[in-house]
Amino acid sequence: MPHPPAAEYFVGTVNGELVAHVAVCPMFTAKAYRATRLVVMPEWQGAGVGTAFLNEVMQYHLDGHGRCNREYYTFFHTSHPQLCGYLRHSDKWEQTGAMLYGSNKKRSGESIIKTGKKGGITGCGYGGHFRAVQSFKYLGK
Repeated sequence: MPHPPAAEYFVGTVNGELVAHVAVCPMFTAKAYRATRLVVMPEWQGAGVGTAFLNEVMQYHLDGHGRCNREYYTFFHTSHPQLCGYLRHSDKWEQTGAMLYGSNKKRSGESIIKTGKKGGITGCGYGGHFRAVQSFKYLGK
């Protein structure tokens, strides 16, 4: 996948060992940021390192230190069940939405073909899967 445009990339370490990564992009139309691609190394998953790292990066942006130097909220989407549970029960986060099932893949494919070049796109479409994506907004301390 291509890198998010205008993103800042953050890497978390413990005693010099790389343990986590997240990218944060400005969302100019919403006066906000969007965090994406949170990755925590398998040996560190479940230890609370990823959520602590995510909270620190989100607070950094809420304090006005991000790419836009504005005190904007950050939105984050995930389908990881344990991460969703943490974010849903944390007083630092607010759940803003949930899509608990996939959308119509055929309708999506027809729309892509309609907007594409004639004959250039076939066998496409998003949705039709059962990936439960949930949306959250970082509120801060």
